[in-house]
Amino acid sequence: MRLVVVSAGLSVPSSTRLLADRLTQAVRRRAPVDVRVVELRDLAVEIAHHLTNGFPAGKLAAALDAVAAADGLVVVTPVFSASYSGLFKSFFDVMDQEALAGKPVLIAATGGSARHSLVLEHALRPLFSYLRAVVVPTAVYAASEDWGAQGLPERIERAAGELVPLMTALSAAPAATSAPEQSEQTGQTAAGPQEEPGRAVAGPEKNGTGGFTVVPFAEQLAALSAR
Repeated sequence: MRLVVVSAGLSVPSSTRLLADRLTQAVRRRAPVDVRVVELRDLAVEIAHHLTNGFPAGKLAAALDAVAAADGLVVVTPVFSASYSGLFKSFFDVMDQEALAGKPVLIAATGGSARHSLVLEHALRPLFSYLRAVVVPTAVYAASEDWGAQGLPERIERAAGELVPLMTALSAAPAATSAPEQSEQTGQTAAGPQEEPGRAVAGPEKNGTGGFTVVPFAEQLAALSAR
């Protein structure tokens, strides 16, 4: 499985990158994954150029491709002005809006005060829900006083434990749903009703550009449970 870690930390060393590394290690303890780390600090200029000219340069294009091809994401941002950083938001602004559809995402943030911990729920979770990602239930926030204290390691482990099953299930889902099962009673496939000549299909949503069929997450998990 391919795990892409997006870190929006700006300083060196960075507590944001440190939290990203802790989350990555927790995922690796549960499953073998190929990890690609995307440091947005190194892509800041290319992201700005993409916002103005509409074309990604080499390193940014490679990062966007890696995110689109990942089986799961860990995304970590510092808190700026009670929200995610502008660089973090800009990276996902230039991404194809279909790239994260159905993709498991673990959200995390760092800040100087525990008072900003709700940024995960009022900023990051709505952002990735809008992009139709599957956001794991446990989000991880690390304030300055959390490092070395009780609670943070447990949240990291719990979040990683939620991400790995989603990555495993969704990376296997295409194989489980690629062979439609015929219903003896209804004559419908598992992915929806059969298409009749000259009649539009009423079922899973289709991407108008690539013909890609989007199977709802609940149906994918149900198909896996039935195997």
